[in-house]
Amino acid sequence: MAKKTRNILSTQNSGFFQDLVMRIKLVLRLMSDRRVSFFLKLLPIASLVYLVSPVDLVPGLALPIIGALDDAAVLWIGLSLFMSLCPDEVVQEHLNALQNTIPGTWRETSEESESEIIEVEPRDVPEGEQAI
Repeated sequence: MAKKTRNILSTQNSGFFQDLVMRIKLVLRLMSDRRVSFFLKLLPIASLVYLVSPVDLVPGLALPIIGALDDAAVLWIGLSLFMSLCPDEVVQEHLNALQNTIPGTWRETSEESESEIIEVEPRDVPEGEQAI
């Protein structure tokens, strides 16, 4: 179940930040979907609460780098677990919708799509007529 989502997300020819934005959008869409269990939605919320809470597994003052890494790890594990436990068909549906709406992604054209191009020339419409 989790392998499908990870493979789909990692097969794109995108950079780190584009992949990160895609994952965040996917999590937000899954959080707003009624088909995802309420209790499952508590996972990302709990991860974010841990991120901003003063309680820390590894204090940042004692080990600054490791203190920041444990916060990032808890957030990453929480979000990854959330996405892997969501129903596959719901994740796939939202992922397909996101991949179709992300600006900057190009699809290769085929001969079939090139034959659908209609060439038109602009013309002025007189004030009394309605443009079609």
